[in-house]
Amino acid sequence: MHASTSDGGPALFRLVRHWARQWAPDVVERFADGAPAAWTVPNLLVIQAVDGAAAEEVTVADVAHQLGIDRSVASRMVAEAGRDGFVVRSTSARDARRAVLTLTEAAMEFLAASQAHQRQAFEALVGHWPREDRERFAGYLTRLAGEVLG
Repeated sequence: MHASTSDGGPALFRLVRHWARQWAPDVVERFADGAPAAWTVPNLLVIQAVDGAAAEEVTVADVAHQLGIDRSVASRMVAEAGRDGFVVRSTSARDARRAVLTLTEAAMEFLAASQAHQRQAFEALVGHWPREDRERFAGYLTRLAGEVLG
């Protein structure tokens, strides 16, 4: 049977389930032998959320929104990422009552290692496809992520 576009939904969710099972607490060890102890999944999630937030000044609320979690949970995660040297809280230039989050150089190194791993994983999955198919698929994934995640 040849897959049709109507098979896209079930295929997408089969992949989501597969990747959700693969995302274990030791995932960082898979892409960074000898990684610092602070390179944990929760810290990576915070770093990715701060990096991916569309706001000019990123707040804990933005992190909560990006991760789809309660603000209090996001606050605890951000505090841990701050203690581990990945996130700095400062006062907003626009509203002194708000704390804004910025990533440190250590966070950018962790993010770069994560993204390199993600690129390697993508290449391992579709590297045997023709270049045009890989580029088209990457473009569609990027488009979908932009539309869904903003």
